[in-house]
Amino acid sequence: MDKVLYVAMTGARQNMVAQQAHANNLANATTTGFKADLEQARAMRVLGDGYASRVYAMSERPGTDTSAGTLIQTGRELDVAIDGDGWIAVRAPDGGEAYTRAGELQINAANQLVTGSGLPVIGNGGIPITIPEAQKVEIGDDGTITIRPAGENAVEVAVIDQLKLVRPQPGSFYKGADGLMHNDGGVPLVQDLNVQLRSGYLESSNVNAVSELTSVIGLARQFEIQVKMMKTAEENSSAAAQILQLS
Repeated sequence: MDKVLYVAMTGARQNMVAQQAHANNLANATTTGFKADLEQARAMRVLGDGYASRVYAMSERPGTDTSAGTLIQTGRELDVAIDGDGWIAVRAPDGGEAYTRAGELQINAANQLVTGSGLPVIGNGGIPITIPEAQKVEIGDDGTITIRPAGENAVEVAVIDQLKLVRPQPGSFYKGADGLMHNDGGVPLVQDLNVQLRSGYLESSNVNAVSELTSVIGLARQFEIQVKMMKTAEENSSAAAQILQLS
């Protein structure tokens, strides 16, 4: 098989892989606390007989853009946003500890404090937070949760727990298939008391919609070029076969 056909085929396939990454970012441009996936392509030499003059591209996701998004004021008491560096610890679907910046919190039917996607929020003791019946629930800048107990005569507030807020070391963090951030080795991070929250705010996605759309368009054009190269390789193969038949 002509190498040009192989190179063009792998190029088209990797263009599709790259488009999936950018399309996923674009689809989450309005998702609270979403962090954009990075995408890059690198050249891989074609091995085999002949000169090493041809390379094929390999798309990969080298990491995640963890830069902060814009803080949007909502005024809702259970909405929180990380002010600066830091992450909110949650219980992942697999039972382990994971981390998110999506602070659209709510109380479910079991009186657990959960994220907007239903993940239990972890407290200071490393276990999910349970909120007793209360007239009012507030979350402080340091993640401390205070309530005003239910009842007509309740006037005092009570501290019930504190959100587990962490600050990972650079290079030790990665995004899992569940869309949450994880620490290398699955080891839970230690709570960082210096991480601050802003109550009544949410962090928007850090996706640049214009940049992602431009990348998708550029990759689509590259895909078309790869398909044309495959067509040209087919025409060259047919012409060569006809010449051989004449000889």
